[in-house]
Amino acid sequence: MSGSVYGLLAEFSTSEALLGAAKRAREDGYRNIEAYSPYAVEGIAEAVGFVKSRVPLITLVGGIVGAVGGYFLQWYSAVIDYPINVGGRPLHSWPSFIAPTFELTILGASIAAVVGMLAANGLPRLNHPVFNAPHFEQATRNRFFLCLTAHDPHFDIERSKRFLQELQPMSVVEVPR
Repeated sequence: MSGSVYGLLAEFSTSEALLGAAKRAREDGYRNIEAYSPYAVEGIAEAVGFVKSRVPLITLVGGIVGAVGGYFLQWYSAVIDYPINVGGRPLHSWPSFIAPTFELTILGASIAAVVGMLAANGLPRLNHPVFNAPHFEQATRNRFFLCLTAHDPHFDIERSKRFLQELQPMSVVEVPR
């Protein structure tokens, strides 16, 4: 693994070639594989070994924290901090706390979902090493790219370059860090 190289980027002309290359790379032992395409390719997530996101769990925790925090805030202000006896009702009148608790549950869950999504995607990241690769701007139009990253324990620059050449891509380039 070289410190000056982010990885190797292979350019393909079709989604089928990209999918086949990703499957072959996974079978050959590569685990840190990135695929770039102008549209969603069916099966590419499984081919590159995409792991399920933790964002739903983060959203659930955010919702629970919002609900508990909202309920506690209302209870504390109504019972402990500023008790007001209105019409002989009990100070801890939970039915009146339902609507604000629900709203704060939604608020906590949505804030946690946005923050979790940004963290899971590594955002905000204004620049990525593959952006400097030749022809990479075509990834948003009509080209498909497969990147074997240098983080992979199976990555050896010469061996990986030979492996990618066997897949018959349009080009294989080194991606500088």
